[in-house]
Amino acid sequence: MQLTAARQQTGTTTSRPRGRDADGMAVASFVLGLLGLLVLNLFLGPIAIVLAAVALKRGTTRRGRAFLGLGLGVADLIVLATLMQTTNTVSWSI
Repeated sequence: MQLTAARQQTGTTTSRPRGRDADGMAVASFVLGLLGLLVLNLFLGPIAIVLAAVALKRGTTRRGRAFLGLGLGVADLIVLATLMQTTNTVSWSI
């Protein structure tokens, strides 16, 4: 009996940190996507997309933030492509 109870308790503790990791990835995806609109969109955009996809796959409770991070990551790459077309360079200045 005692071994069964120990297994059940271990099973619940391992599922919770994975949920926290997914929630953290969703928030990080949102923040990196937002920062990517201003600086380093070549690097932060794809990272935001990957973090959002992994967070959604792991079943985050913060699905809205993950989708926002995904959208912002795509927007980062669109801004980069637009700036590359207008200035014919990878970098841009104001």
